[in-house]
Amino acid sequence: MFRPEICSQNRRFKPPTLMGRAQSRQAGITAVGFIILAIFVGLFAFAAMRLTPVYLNYMKVAGVLDGVFKEFDSQGPSRSAIVKSVGRRFDVESVSEITARDIRIINEGGGFKIEAVYDHTTPFIANVSFTVHFDKRVTIRR
Repeated sequence: MFRPEICSQNRRFKPPTLMGRAQSRQAGITAVGFIILAIFVGLFAFAAMRLTPVYLNYMKVAGVLDGVFKEFDSQGPSRSAIVKSVGRRFDVESVSEITARDIRIINEGGGFKIEAVYDHTTPFIANVSFTVHFDKRVTIRR
């Protein structure tokens, strides 16, 4: 009677290889690798923490200019009314790093161009700092 479980041809035999033994010892990241990864991720997280207030302040400035645009577009505004509105909105929004006097209002043929162009510098680590350039412009028609 033939018994297949005894037959040597049906047995699966894998000879041990060096590659198989080395793979079984590889378990994950080493302590040095983890420290390097943690430093790398930490630097990016710290940079994000330093830059978030800068961009939030810019979003306030952009919101002020967009609000002035919605208030005065095609209403025939005067330059002094625009200046007052920008100053009032800057006070309400508590905008820092730029003042209402730093906003340029330029007469254009069909209205006014309002520009908020500024650089914001924030320290990072030691003598390294980030400088971000912002440029927001709106055109109000008369």
